[in-house]
Amino acid sequence: MALGAIAVVVVLFVVLAGGDDNGGSDNTTSTQSQAAGSTGTAGASGATGATGKSESKPQVPTIEVVDGKPQGGIQRLTYTKGDPVKFAVKSDVADEIHVHGYDLKKDVPAGGTVRFSFPASIEGVFEVELEGRAQQIAELRVTPG
Repeated sequence: MALGAIAVVVVLFVVLAGGDDNGGSDNTTSTQSQAAGSTGTAGASGATGATGKSESKPQVPTIEVVDGKPQGGIQRLTYTKGDPVKFAVKSDVADEIHVHGYDLKKDVPAGGTVRFSFPASIEGVFEVELEGRAQQIAELRVTPG
């Protein structure tokens, strides 16, 4: 009986492990591509390279602020609920970056960069702004998972 149970476990392992050549990364890569690809200039390169193959580490979207305004206009960041939200803000002016809805705040010094990384746990559309200037720099959209 024990030998039969071992055989079943081995067969299940081979069947389940052999069917996923991508290591389960398609969902993550797809979400990161969507997030990076929907950001306009914030996501200069997506999660796939010129060959169409997944790169090991996709670029995190970076919102560039010049003279207190987002370059290329308000950036669109789209993520799926449950996935990690990652982006950076590079600014030539000092201010507080505020992610509304999630109520996350970080100070960015003039000429500095701040990075945000948090789970997309709340669905909806939220402003990301330079709090002191009341200047929206991005729109964070979290869609249902």
